[in-house]
Amino acid sequence: MNIFGWMKTELADALREEGIPRFRADQIIRWMYQRGAVSFDVMDNLPKLLRAQLAERFSIERPQVGARLTSADGATIKLLYAFADGQTAETVLMRHPYGNSVCVSTQAGCRMGCAFCASTLHGLARNLTVGEIAAQVIGMADYLRQEGARVDTIVVMGSGEPMENYDNVIGALRLLHAEETIGLSYRGMTLSTSGIVPGILRLAEEGLPISLSISLHAPTEELRSSLMPVNRMYPMAEVLRAAQTYAARTKRRVTYEYILIRDVNDGVREAEQLARLLRGQLASVNLIPINPVAERHLFRPPRETVLRFQRILEAHHVTATVRREMGTDIQAACGQLRSRLMEAGL
Repeated sequence: MNIFGWMKTELADALREEGIPRFRADQIIRWMYQRGAVSFDVMDNLPKLLRAQLAERFSIERPQVGARLTSADGATIKLLYAFADGQTAETVLMRHPYGNSVCVSTQAGCRMGCAFCASTLHGLARNLTVGEIAAQVIGMADYLRQEGARVDTIVVMGSGEPMENYDNVIGALRLLHAEETIGLSYRGMTLSTSGIVPGILRLAEEGLPISLSISLHAPTEELRSSLMPVNRMYPMAEVLRAAQTYAARTKRRVTYEYILIRDVNDGVREAEQLARLLRGQLASVNLIPINPVAERHLFRPPRETVLRFQRILEAHHVTATVRREMGTDIQAACGQLRSRLMEAGL
């Protein structure tokens, strides 16, 4: 039984059933999540006989790194994790001036069908477990520890729709927040959704001060439906109401992600429509020039078009930023590496 991904209370209960004192759970947990242990043999503060007993009953297997890419400037590292059943998912480390951020995946593949995203090209294989989600961050934390650094923030913006794997995602975030793991503040966590309204409302009731980011990408129902099929199930108007509920309950500003696609949603008209839509909300807009996906035939607008869009929003008193581009030379956008390797039969 693989215990990687368990909370201390879960492990303590399992140890009690084996006749092992509960205090051993704290030691084992810290070895797993703070010291990079991948076997019980290295846990030298446990009796040798206990280590052998644990190895017979449990395992602490982590996903294997199937591929690794590092950007030319060293600021971005992308890992493709391979799981026991052969499925894969991507994780990205981004070194910002303000700290180290890890972007995690929550599903192997994705079924949302967004027109601009590589994650959905091969559909959804399955949800990731708590351990598989947490391992992406713990693995990066182990890597950073070697250079005296740490994970400062995580963004749940990798492959998959987090709200469709809600329990495992929240379980992983709670695990990563725990003092005996990496003790990451909830305020350092951002969860991004394509607009699954029941999930947004459920998260609002969760009582966790997590930042919410919503993939909007269009200012009208018709255009959003053409880019994001999920809009036919959860129309944009419902998504915006749910986001306002989240902001009111948590007192946290909601961020709307807006991928700019040349000659699709990047015009003056779309900017003015978006400004009218969001004016007065506790919200901001993150403008993202598209990472071109060859299979989609969608292209990024010129830099001046991006800045014009930003100026129009700000002229209407809507806070707007342009996302800093990182890792474009290593296919750091969602699903690009996984898709390329799958198409190559790897």
